[in-house]
Amino acid sequence: MAKEKTQNPQAETPEEPETEPAVQETDEAPGTDAALAQLQAQLAAEQDKYLRLLAEYDNFRKRSQKEKDQLYTESRAEIVGKFLPVYDNLERALNQPTADEAYKKGVEMTMGGLMEVLEKLGVERFGDAGDSFDPNMHNAVMHCEDEALGENVLAEVFQKGFRVGERVIRFAMVRVAN
Repeated sequence: MAKEKTQNPQAETPEEPETEPAVQETDEAPGTDAALAQLQAQLAAEQDKYLRLLAEYDNFRKRSQKEKDQLYTESRAEIVGKFLPVYDNLERALNQPTADEAYKKGVEMTMGGLMEVLEKLGVERFGDAGDSFDPNMHNAVMHCEDEALGENVLAEVFQKGFRVGERVIRFAMVRVAN
């Protein structure tokens, strides 16, 4: 009688890989002081890696938020810059004498609406006559001698300046005394 070889399909399959974290095996018997010290060193190394990863993620999160805020400020400043010619035209229209009160009231209301929107966007106007001159915010196009005004004082403002936060959108065009 011939013996048939039966194959066990489970016997030929390779063993599944371990899903537990790999721990370095030591030549020491478990429970000895050397093995315990080595395991504590491994634990400390893993904790250090975890803390470094946590700190790296926190830095990434903060950097991403800062970039997002800067992008928002930059885009807001760019959009406001495109509306400044409209502001200038409305200001010129308000300074022109007119006999039509309805026209003047309409221009005033339009200017008020524009200023309200700019304020909601965090835009500040600067550059009033009598302020001190700051080269980081003002563009001096003329100088004059005026003893009534102090040194480096704005004598006249030709064009208002605008800024969003610390970013200047448009420098104020001014005449500076002395």
